[in-house]
Amino acid sequence: MTPALVLRRDSLLSNLQIMQALCDEAGVRLRPHGKMHKCSTIGLLQVELGAVGLCCQTVGEAECFAAAGIGDLLVTAPVPAWGAARLAALAAAGTRLSVVADDEGQIERLQRAAHSAGAMLHVLIDVDLGLHRAGCPPQQATALARLVDQASHLSFEGVQSYLGHLQHEPDRQRRRAGNAAAAHRLRSLVEELSDVGLPPRLVTGGGTGTYADDFANGVFNELQAGSYAVMDVEYAACGAPQGEDWPFEPSLFLCASVVSARHKTHVTTDAGLKAVSVDGPPPRVVAGASGESKWRSQGDEHGAIIHPDFTALFAAASDRLTLSAEIDAIDEADSIPWPIDAPKSGALVWLQPGHCDPTINLYDTFIVADEDGALDHWRIDARRRWES
Repeated sequence: MTPALVLRRDSLLSNLQIMQALCDEAGVRLRPHGKMHKCSTIGLLQVELGAVGLCCQTVGEAECFAAAGIGDLLVTAPVPAWGAARLAALAAAGTRLSVVADDEGQIERLQRAAHSAGAMLHVLIDVDLGLHRAGCPPQQATALARLVDQASHLSFEGVQSYLGHLQHEPDRQRRRAGNAAAAHRLRSLVEELSDVGLPPRLVTGGGTGTYADDFANGVFNELQAGSYAVMDVEYAACGAPQGEDWPFEPSLFLCASVVSARHKTHVTTDAGLKAVSVDGPPPRVVAGASGESKWRSQGDEHGAIIHPDFTALFAAASDRLTLSAEIDAIDEADSIPWPIDAPKSGALVWLQPGHCDPTINLYDTFIVADEDGALDHWRIDARRRWES
């Protein structure tokens, strides 16, 4: 059935092995981010290949991965007030559970929850070095680390700084300069903490878009990359961090069916806004249609595959009514032939997602394809997980 989310097994495995080897060579722990794939099968595979554990973004992800047997988890976002007790329960049940905090109230809630559960939570101070989503100013981190160190059921683990604002920066020089400036400030913080007797065991962060510079800057001893496993159009567009070719290849694709082919300009597929995330670049047409064909939303359930001869028309149309009239005129013009290389009704078209994380979150299952055509199914079991 389509639309379907398909993983090429060989490409996925290659990506996982390459990143693990790069981290091993750099002497950096790899803790892949599970929020990208939300799949415990992939998470277990990453750990089997050498990752120390997984990152999670939500309490539900942590619960799912712990239930699957992944024993070392880091929740990389400050948790809502209701989440502290649930994370403490995971720790009490045997998961090595690390969390982040960026204010005193969070630390107090984590301490109460851990004490009540008879558990130990490992805490990293979340430091904001430019993303401005969460994290304390670096000058406040030492005071927060002291609070953690004084708490009976919390263990000070180190510091986290995720430079999400740099991961897709298309100007490589700006990306590298921003990463270097952040690393310099983070290095100073590590020295400050060490001077007061709180040397961080972990300095964790980094990502796919900065991984090579994260290694070179020498501050992070743990990498939180996620998208490297599947890649997407957004990372292809911004390019690898040091100008090299990406060592990772696309492994995630969306299979869509052509459900109508009544226009010269485009065909209609069953992959619309409910099948692909459009918070980044649109998905890229990779097979099943003419080269340079473009995907365009046609609403919730449908997406157009625009023939290359007509992409300029769609790009230039100022409004839907104008575009509709121009499509009618082209269909009626005997002088404009039907493209012979356009997909036919019932055909399959393959897309590469523009932004992998939110696209994956729209599906329940990966179809995992081998090169010989054999198929497997892996549940996206951490997707929107919620239990009372």
